[in-house]
Amino acid sequence: MERLDKFLSARGTLSRKEAQKSIKSGEVTVNGEVCRTADFKVDPETDAVSLRGQAVCADEHVYIMLNKPPGVVSATEDKRERTVIDILPPELRRKGLFPAGRLDKDTEGLLIITDDGDFAHRMLSPGKHVEKRYIAQIDGEITDEMITAFENGIIFADGTECMPAKLEIIPNSGGMSGLVTICEGKYHQVKKMFSAVGHKVVHLQRISIGNLYLDSNLPIGYAKKLTKLDIDAIFVGNIH
Repeated sequence: MERLDKFLSARGTLSRKEAQKSIKSGEVTVNGEVCRTADFKVDPETDAVSLRGQAVCADEHVYIMLNKPPGVVSATEDKRERTVIDILPPELRRKGLFPAGRLDKDTEGLLIITDDGDFAHRMLSPGKHVEKRYIAQIDGEITDEMITAFENGIIFADGTECMPAKLEIIPNSGGMSGLVTICEGKYHQVKKMFSAVGHKVVHLQRISIGNLYLDSNLPIGYAKKLTKLDIDAIFVGNIH
């Protein structure tokens, strides 16, 4: 059981004081009845709590799939740029959300937003070997030599070594688009890997993390809540 004000604060966008004020003013219902008692105990598993007529998510943590558009930064806040948190619909927002990993400002595709730090660490740690897949369009033709270089592990100009990666030519792309699979997330990694073999990435989209794929029915710039099955799919086949 959990105090009502704590429940609202932990799972919404209200501070503890704001939650108490909303409760006192009659804006909160529990199982359809107005509750004006901040220390009223609710069961997150069974009680239906609403704030101003909107159901409050009872989950301890939330996991959101965003089809990130270009021009938006992967950050919780930025004084100059719009962030991935800024473009979330109001019904998905809550305190503590952050992007689990990042996509460059001009990169689009699958981004997971959550408030679960342990999950993010598990997903992003190179030691966990969770694969991330990207479709990269470059300014030239992908060669067998480039594919071999990716397999051997690209080394950046500053000496940074990448783990072995997979590069596959996408059919009917004239050899200029490839599917890139990596299991780490160094800064600008995919772009730097292609730069190391003499090419520039002109378009980049992340399509999957583990066995969780970007929903083809989710328009760019839109977001949706993920289920436990979705989250579990990230780690399917991962024995680490």
